[in-house]
Amino acid sequence: MAIGITPDYGFVSLVLFLTFLLNLHMGFRVVAARKKYNVPYPSLYAVESENKNTKLFNCVQRGHQNFLEFLPLFLSFLLVGGLKHPKLAAGLGVGHLVARYFYFKGYSTGDPENRLKIGGSHFLFLFGLIGCSLSFSISLLMDR
Repeated sequence: MAIGITPDYGFVSLVLFLTFLLNLHMGFRVVAARKKYNVPYPSLYAVESENKNTKLFNCVQRGHQNFLEFLPLFLSFLLVGGLKHPKLAAGLGVGHLVARYFYFKGYSTGDPENRLKIGGSHFLFLFGLIGCSLSFSISLLMDR
């Protein structure tokens, strides 16, 4: 089986760009929270004994950090799954990013439970991308 990239793979590459924009947005929000809650660099998190807004800052920071922790998996499954199912993978990718936006927004309220109201659905989209990747892998193996 020859692997080719169809023009529809352009949708997948657009999701990469949207991922960059969401990451940038979250990064700017962390920088703004650093200034607002007085958490200087290089501290990754606020320390409760030094800052009364520890939870508020740490929730913003954790929202972004959690996005970064899942990013390699998300991008891998998006790019591989998109080789066989470009439109489906792109749609799942956009759904994942929208859910991740709400995950971050909910987490940033200072109540970690708020991240799951809509944001918890990001797992469904990620599992869909895993399915796309598995489908591609199996089709490669079947054609040997």
